[in-house]
Amino acid sequence: MALDQSIMVAKKIQGMNESATIKMAQKARDLAAKGVKVISLTLGEPDFDTPQYIKDKATEGLALGHTKYTPVPGTMELRSAICSKLKSENGLIYEPSQIVVSNGAKQTIMNIFQSILDPGDEVVIYAPYWVSYYEQVKFCDALPVVIKAGIEQDFKATAAQLDDAISPRTRAVIFSSPCNPTGSVFTKEELQEIADIVKKHDNLIVISDEIYEYINFKGEHVSIAQLPGMQEVTAIVNGFSKGFAMTGWRLGYMAGPQWLASACTKVQGQVTSGANSFGQYAAAYAITADKSETKSMVTAFHKRRDLMISLFKEIPGIKVNNPDGAFYLFPDVSSYFGKSNGSNTIKNADDFSEMLLEEAHVGSVSGSAFGNDDCIRLSYAASEEDLKKAANQIKETLSKYK
Repeated sequence: MALDQSIMVAKKIQGMNESATIKMAQKARDLAAKGVKVISLTLGEPDFDTPQYIKDKATEGLALGHTKYTPVPGTMELRSAICSKLKSENGLIYEPSQIVVSNGAKQTIMNIFQSILDPGDEVVIYAPYWVSYYEQVKFCDALPVVIKAGIEQDFKATAAQLDDAISPRTRAVIFSSPCNPTGSVFTKEELQEIADIVKKHDNLIVISDEIYEYINFKGEHVSIAQLPGMQEVTAIVNGFSKGFAMTGWRLGYMAGPQWLASACTKVQGQVTSGANSFGQYAAAYAITADKSETKSMVTAFHKRRDLMISLFKEIPGIKVNNPDGAFYLFPDVSSYFGKSNGSNTIKNADDFSEMLLEEAHVGSVSGSAFGNDDCIRLSYAASEEDLKKAANQIKETLSKYK
């Protein structure tokens, strides 16, 4: 007997959009499999390998027998190391019981949403946003309330916009700084403006995604949790993927108020339980060890950022800002909407991104996936040679559109 998938697949899954970053990365791989030389600038993944000292520590962990289940919120060793990091680097005091280690920051954020959201609740999302925020809120039967900012505002919505978006049903505000996809970084003054709005409301928590903390070209990282009165109403989301080039290790964590950490632990205990044991053993060492290799990666990203800006400023009609962190450029390409090369017309950012892949053989992600229909996201976690080739191929392709 055949099953009707329209009945069998849950409506919330039918209504969920596929991750655009993963989708475009797969399209780039599919095209490359046909023999086309594609420069893929789609995924948010450092092109550096995990530092050897971290891999050696994982090997040591295996040899010592760290191969069993771990406590749901993470090993005491790793949670204590995270507390030490937060104290020494961020001036924040947490107990290990307030830390929950998960299988990546993506799971961390989902744990939080599932812990605080009931059907009909609202979450204010700063746009441009990381693609999964919006879909995860919807999955929890809650309502995403998006506040937008364009390139003229450095992609940072104002405190007044936040104030207008908050309603009696608002349970959380979420943003990333440094930001994926824009690379924008909130200043201490801008975070204080957000904090002043949040503190006017009861039963409202800030979810501060700080996964790109170390990839910050402005210097010292500022967390909104550091501001007076904010630690108890902030959930810090962080992890090891970006700053330590440990994407495949799948290790993220949350630091927050005890009630929230307990709720997240309950959720995770019914979904995945604890993250892998030998990875946590290595991560506990990585987070407190010398970060010279991380700093070297940041230096390389900073240089590539400057290269990308200079290259794309030479392409007519494309507007770029000056991102202060992460490893993305989020150029405004809207001046090409409506232009044609005789056989293809670019209608929007989705078309632009598809055109780049098919004609320039450069993989990108449409800004529509991030809540901005005028832009595309390009990752510069690639070699300088590839970045130069990509820019040249894009410039040449766009010259045919009038």
